[in-house]
Amino acid sequence: MDFLLAILIEVTATPIPVPDDTYNSPGLIGFIVTFSVAGIAVALIFDMNRRVRDTRYRTEIRAKLAAEELGNMEIAKPDRPEPPMRPKRSSPQEGPDQ
Repeated sequence: MDFLLAILIEVTATPIPVPDDTYNSPGLIGFIVTFSVAGIAVALIFDMNRRVRDTRYRTEIRAKLAAEELGNMEIAKPDRPEPPMRPKRSSPQEGPDQ
């Protein structure tokens, strides 16, 4: 019975975790690299936002100028030619039979 109890205790016993002494952190260099990548990403986002805003403003200005130019145009009907003259026909009463 002692044998079974010893096996049961050995199987169910959980080992105590030992902290790893070989843990290496990225340190100062890793922090600097991560911080610079994050800074570059933020700078790119601001630059992209500025470029999109400039493009939108330019499009609005072009639309306003086009509308103003259309408003300033005078639309005149083209000169039409005179309609053709009707041919002069003799009336049936003026025929040679009468």
